[in-house]
Amino acid sequence: MVTSEEKAFFVTTTLTVSANMRPANYISCSFALFVYITTFLIGVPANILAFCTFCRKVRRKPAPIDILLLNLTISDLIFLAFLPFKMKEAVDDFNWTLPYFLCPVTGYLFFSTIYNSTLLLTAVSVERFLSVAYPVRFTAPGRVFHTQLACAVFWILSLAHCSVVFVMQLDKDADNTTCYGNFNDVQLITLLPVRLEMFLVLFCVPFLISTFCYVNLIRILSRLPNISQHRRLRAIGLALGTLLVFALCFGPYNVSHMVGIMQNKVPTWRNNAILLTTLNACLDPIVFYFSSSAVRSTLSLCLKRIKAQLNPMATAAHAGNTPDPMDSTHSSSQKFVAAAKSGTNYTPR
Repeated sequence: MVTSEEKAFFVTTTLTVSANMRPANYISCSFALFVYITTFLIGVPANILAFCTFCRKVRRKPAPIDILLLNLTISDLIFLAFLPFKMKEAVDDFNWTLPYFLCPVTGYLFFSTIYNSTLLLTAVSVERFLSVAYPVRFTAPGRVFHTQLACAVFWILSLAHCSVVFVMQLDKDADNTTCYGNFNDVQLITLLPVRLEMFLVLFCVPFLISTFCYVNLIRILSRLPNISQHRRLRAIGLALGTLLVFALCFGPYNVSHMVGIMQNKVPTWRNNAILLTTLNACLDPIVFYFSSSAVRSTLSLCLKRIKAQLNPMATAAHAGNTPDPMDSTHSSSQKFVAAAKSGTNYTPR
């Protein structure tokens, strides 16, 4: 026979366990949704602004840096276009309730654009370094074609590596309701070595190349006497912005590949690392800002227009205080007539 004290203890314990477990799951889903929405709201307008700017520049006079940044912007916009599906997945407690065909497509483009961004950011660092270290040789003809060819290779390389998403989804268990997750032992035999290769080829090598290029770029600029302090600061900002994207967005996720091959399983914190990769879409505009004067000019113009819309009274007052040339001419004419009547000489200023 169960006493009233035992019943009370059982109810209290049950409520305590439920209260400790449910909020943890709730906070995880809520935090993922917060990161996705924040990235979407910041990344979409910033990348659309950059896309329009680079399209105008490439159409007018294509340059290697503009072609690279245009491809990086397109990669981010594709990533952001499929981010609402990840939001729906977070709302559904990380269970995939959308049509099945959207799962492999979303995962494929989600991870492909991430690795494509690492390759394009590396190419930007190489382009900036070569333009300063070898300015004469770097102005040789054919650079635009070589840059376009490199971008095509980057897209093919990233899309080919991430085709493993389709392979894993076709071989998933029938009762697995997650999208590209909860892999069985047979799947891990194929998946973990592929992830290790991606960690080495698509992250370590680009990261080392970018670090080498930016360290030497800053070192060269610091030794040149005719380089302005403003340009040095822009180079430092570009280097820090790129390395921040690598370390914060791509680093933890790719390290999880290395940990997975060592532990022979997928790390439990991998989903948190994936969340950090989404921030790439709203941090890339930092690279755009420090790499392109056209983006800086466009952003400055947009901010001025927004300021004018938010504060029309100040704009009208400023316009009212601005002297009109016609008014100035009319005033001078009046003074000349008055001086003539009085018999004095008037000299306009």
